Amino acid sequence: MPNHIQTATRIKAAGHKEKIIEEFIGRVNSQTAEVSIARMTSPVGWLEPAQVPEFNEYTLVLKGMVQVKTGEKTFQVRAGEVFIAYAGEKIQYSTPDKEGAEYIAVCVPAFAPETVNRENE
Repeated sequence: MPNHIQTATRIKAAGHKEKIIEEFIGRVNSQTAEVSIARMTSPVGWLEPAQVPEFNEYTLVLKGMVQVKTGEKTFQVRAGEVFIAYAGEKIQYSTPDKEGAEYIAVCVPAFAPETVNRENE
C-alpha cells in the first residue's frame, strides 16, 4: 500500500557533538526494515566512534564535507559526491571542515542501533 510520509522523526546521534538526524524512511519513522533514508546535519568538529555495520551505507553530501576513515584510507567527500561503505567494513565518519556538513544517508537494510557495531559501546 502506498505511503505518503510528510514529516521526519529526529533520532539521537552518536558522537561527541550534537548532530541532527531526520529519519524519513526507516525502522522508527515508517517502520521500514528494508531501507532507511535520513538527512544529516553535522556541525564542525563532529566525530562518531568507528563502527563495523551490518548494512551498506550510501552517503550523498549536499553541503560541506564528510570525512570517512576506513581501515586503509581517509576520504574527503564533498558536496555533490557520494561514498559507499559496505557491510562488514570498519568505518568512521566526521565533519572536520569549518562549515560542517549536510548529507543524505541511505542504509540497506535499514539502520538499527544493534547492527551498527560501534567501538567503545
